[in-house]
Amino acid sequence: MDNTKTIFNALVALVGTVATWLFGGWDLALMILVAFIIIDYLTGLIVAFINKAVDSRIGFRGIIKKTLILFALIVAVLLDRLIGNQWTFRTVVCYFFIGNEGLSILENIGKCGVPLPKTLTDMLQQIKDSKGGNIDG
Repeated sequence: MDNTKTIFNALVALVGTVATWLFGGWDLALMILVAFIIIDYLTGLIVAFINKAVDSRIGFRGIIKKTLILFALIVAVLLDRLIGNQWTFRTVVCYFFIGNEGLSILENIGKCGVPLPKTLTDMLQQIKDSKGGNIDG
């Protein structure tokens, strides 16, 4: 039993170390991004439930998109590590996707009939616009 606990603790430490290295640390920007990713997915599920349009394929596509956001963040972190920047690319990617996910959350909330202050939407749009745009658009 004691050996199993030691192995488990070692695996948790290894996963934590790798994640910290890949994502550049667990700071406020990453915490907010992860929170927004989760909230966006959950509000999307709520909208689908309210509209009686729950579809596992659409949900799976959503999970894939959220995973790709994290891959984009890893690319930014690795570029910063290569160039020796102090998280320049990572910060841009975090802020862009915080704005993007935040707008999506507000859209989902609006689809549920909840009124939202325009100032909040405008602020998230400003964060998104100042930090980047859609590559394929």
